[in-house]
Amino acid sequence: CHGAKGVRRNATIPVISGQPENYLAKQLHDFERGDRHDEVMPWMTKTLTQQERGGAAAYFAKQKWPARSAGTAAAPPPGIAVCQACHAADFLGAKQADGVATPRLAGQSYEYLVESMRRFAAGERKNNAIMTKMMAAMSPADREAMARYLSGL
Repeated sequence: CHGAKGVRRNATIPVISGQPENYLAKQLHDFERGDRHDEVMPWMTKTLTQQERGGAAAYFAKQKWPARSAGTAAAPPPGIAVCQACHAADFLGAKQADGVATPRLAGQSYEYLVESMRRFAAGERKNNAIMTKMMAAMSPADREAMARYLSGL
C-alpha cells in the first residue's frame, strides 16, 4: 500500500517516507492497540513485534519525501494558522514539547487529508484528542479548503 520506499500507491494512502520516526512508531503502536482504526493496518501491526514496528518506523523515516513538480500556490484558507501551531509554519511537521513529532502535512494527497480530518471530526480517529476537538469544531467546507491547500504545497 505504502510502497517499498513509503510512497503511496493511491491517493487515499498517506506518504510515510520521511515522516518523523517517533510519529510513525506512535501510529503503528496505536493501530496495534486499537487506538487508531483502519481496514488493513490493525491486523498488519499485530503480526509485528515491537522491535519490528520500531525498525519499520526507522526505515520509513529515513526515506526521502517524494519529489513532485511545483504547483501554483493557492491562497491559504482562513483558519490554517491553527495547524501551524503544531505542524510548523511550513507544514513539514515539528517535534512537540512532549517529544512526540507531528507529521508533515504539506504535499499529502487531498483525498487522504480530507478523510483523516473527517475521521477526527466524527470521532472515528481518537488517537489525538486535540485533533479530534479541532476538526470537530470546523465545518466540512473549512476542512476541505485546508486539505486542498495543504495538498498543493
